[in-house]
Amino acid sequence: MKTWKIAIARDMAIPQLGGHGLHVAFNGLPNADIVGFFDSKGDDLETVMAATEAKRHYRDYVEMLDTEKPDIVVLCSRHPDDHFPQIQAAAERGIHIYCEKPMTASLEEADAIVELLDRTQVKLCMAHPARYDAAFRQMKQMIEAGQIGRPLTIHGRGKSDHRGGAEDMMVLGTHILDLQTFFFGEPESVWAEVMLDGRPIRKGELTKTVEPIGPTAGDEIFASFRFPNSVRGLFESRRGLADPTKQKTQMGIAVIGTKGTLSLRFDDMRDATLQMSPLPSPPDIESCFEEVPVTDPRRIPDAAPLDESLLGKQTPWARMFLSSNRFAVWDLMQSIEEDRQPVANVYNARLTLEMIYGVYTSALTCKTVDLPIPDRTHPLEAMRKPF
Repeated sequence: MKTWKIAIARDMAIPQLGGHGLHVAFNGLPNADIVGFFDSKGDDLETVMAATEAKRHYRDYVEMLDTEKPDIVVLCSRHPDDHFPQIQAAAERGIHIYCEKPMTASLEEADAIVELLDRTQVKLCMAHPARYDAAFRQMKQMIEAGQIGRPLTIHGRGKSDHRGGAEDMMVLGTHILDLQTFFFGEPESVWAEVMLDGRPIRKGELTKTVEPIGPTAGDEIFASFRFPNSVRGLFESRRGLADPTKQKTQMGIAVIGTKGTLSLRFDDMRDATLQMSPLPSPPDIESCFEEVPVTDPRRIPDAAPLDESLLGKQTPWARMFLSSNRFAVWDLMQSIEEDRQPVANVYNARLTLEMIYGVYTSALTCKTVDLPIPDRTHPLEAMRKPF
């Protein structure tokens, strides 16, 4: 069995809201050797190095790549502007990549990343955990097996907290939009309305965000995508709807079909429950849901049990992040050996960003917008400097 050399980039000198545990994704895999850990700050190294099982620490990212020559590098930054130079340095050295979302905030940059990876034959796996989570995968299988009849609408919501609207769409809606493409393929068009303080947004105006995530505008978003086979995909987020006194999050999806409805939410604090209603109606219209038992036949040969002591410390409390990260990097390793794309890859990462561009383009033009979008500049900016 091949031994994979793994390097991790998690620069704690850059303040971030948190992480999804990408830095411990390879823990417990029998053929993974964590050779290096990059953090320019270098604080609390004993704890971090113990958690990641990394052998050596580096304060310079490129030095780590050149010294260790890893097979795969893990990019943990939540900030999309950090990714392109890190991806470029890795790809030019033939190093494959596991990358936190969003991949980038610029569609021009996303195109450049795709071209770079195509040219270098480097594989990139995006940290879209729902594609690897047992409950979401079972939900997809149930839909494809016809258990809710013909699918009609997939309704996705963000958290609708203090970041509701534009920031919610970019940071958390990325998961929801990617799930819609995972279930139903590439969207054909989008119609959207984006509001700010009760009025439509205007070109050039930007909304202040909690994190540096690129141009955003609006505190209220409603978008409708048209997918193949007349499936409609909805995305909705409004600022301030989340109730901090309630533990359950609004973030998640419901898929409505001709014979029933399936519902599943994201939750950082606990694993979500897959639910089903025999009624073909939205989940807030007197639907009666029952829990669906989730089974997961997947096994990684010789892998150690998941280290649940990391929950709430090095990862969110929900066990799905430990499990999904492990299956994601296992898929990345298999995709390299089999010369195929990972399930969560650079192409569907770019597609998710293109859907976000489509939302803004539709809102600003008051028209339905066909996808893909020919103009790759950001709809909110009159001009964009080259990256």
